Amino acid sequence: MEVMLYIAIIIAVIALVVLTIYIIHTVKVTKGFLNETKTTLQGLETQLKGITDETTELLNKTNRLAADVELKSSKIDGLVDGAQGVGETMKEFDHSLKQLTNSISRASQEDQEKTNQAVKWGASILEYVLKRKESKY
Repeated sequence: MEVMLYIAIIIAVIALVVLTIYIIHTVKVTKGFLNETKTTLQGLETQLKGITDETTELLNKTNRLAADVELKSSKIDGLVDGAQGVGETMKEFDHSLKQLTNSISRASQEDQEKTNQAVKWGASILEYVLKRKESKY
């Protein structure tokens, strides 16, 4: 019976040694995995810092660009307003020119009628005078 006790103790010691070796192996593998994870996270941290710096620089450039666009847009608004004023002035000038043309046209038509009447009267008087001269001879 003592032999069975020794065999049980030897089996327990062997099991404990195998368990210890397995735990040591698992701890080493876990330590390697954690070291790789640490390295990866450090790389990510470096990349994130670079991305953050680039994003900040891009945001600053975007803000400067937006301010520049706003300034140029306000200048263009003034130019468009000026062009619109010139367009309205041209419309008014065109309207005035049409009125002047219509007025000249009406005046020339009225004068033409008077001229035609004067020519008719003149022709009639001349014809009358000529007939009278013929009748005297």
